[in-house]
Amino acid sequence: MNGGEVWTLAEVRGGEIHPVSRELLAWGRELADALGAPLASVVMGSGVAEAAPLLAAYGADKVYVADEPEFEHFKADIACAALAELIEEYKPSILIASATTQGRTVMPMLSARLGCGLTADCTELAIDPESKRLVQTRPAIGGNVMADIKTKGRDPQMCTVRPKSKRPLAPDGSRAVELVRFTPASDIMRSMIKFIGFDAEKSVGLPLQEAEIIVAGGKGMKNAKNFAKLEELAELLGGTVGASRMAVDLGWAPYSAQVGLSGKSVTPRLYLAFGISGAVQHIAGMSGAETVIAVNTDPEAPIFRVADLAVQGDAMEVLNALVSAVKKFKGVK
Repeated sequence: MNGGEVWTLAEVRGGEIHPVSRELLAWGRELADALGAPLASVVMGSGVAEAAPLLAAYGADKVYVADEPEFEHFKADIACAALAELIEEYKPSILIASATTQGRTVMPMLSARLGCGLTADCTELAIDPESKRLVQTRPAIGGNVMADIKTKGRDPQMCTVRPKSKRPLAPDGSRAVELVRFTPASDIMRSMIKFIGFDAEKSVGLPLQEAEIIVAGGKGMKNAKNFAKLEELAELLGGTVGASRMAVDLGWAPYSAQVGLSGKSVTPRLYLAFGISGAVQHIAGMSGAETVIAVNTDPEAPIFRVADLAVQGDAMEVLNALVSAVKKFKGVK
């Protein structure tokens, strides 16, 4: 029986290990090193037996693999049951999952089943140097304060972290890994969920959290029609359209485009903000961007304080001029 390991829950989508799994290992590596404990990743899927070297390259010392046909599509009930069985056998001290649809579904079920505490949507994780307990930081009171939380009760201490809140470690293909295969008991593999199909969301560019360039708009865009110009620029730059909460609340953009504590955390190479004033919740969601260019009529707009280039001006005037300039540069009519 092993004890005290730090675990991350790898995600499988379309038969492949999703990039968010690498981010989780970066979080886990810091915590495991602080505790002097092994870092393990748990992966459940169909045809994922060869995933161990990839997860090892990004920080895992050990990989628990359940390679079963029943895991071809994510089904929260059997995923929860299998995780509970594995946890009862190996007794990890910490379990981290991503605050994706999968993580937000299975982790509350697992928390209730095991009687463990769970902190959702964390933005920071650390080990308390005295108690050696996990300190989980997450927004509270509408994002106006950041709360530090320690989980009481039995282990594992469980949390979900926001995707794109940490960059993966540089891969090291020479890392050795211990592979542990596990086969869940047959009586827990009968799911009550029937997989019908998957319809991918239609949007310009990559999903928001995977985009290297984000063109975002806020209330300063004035109306929903003007968001089409953001889409035009995003397409020219090979980027994705984002939005402030105000723009989403006004119905100008879908919730899937919302950047901020109540939306998605992003870490693009370039973040272009048009007509976004920069509420603390929005800035927290895009603070990981490498370069920020902001356009706003208000010289005191909070977003200017985090911008690498601040442009005081009307969002639509600057946007139209930029689209024209990019089209001319690329030879597009």
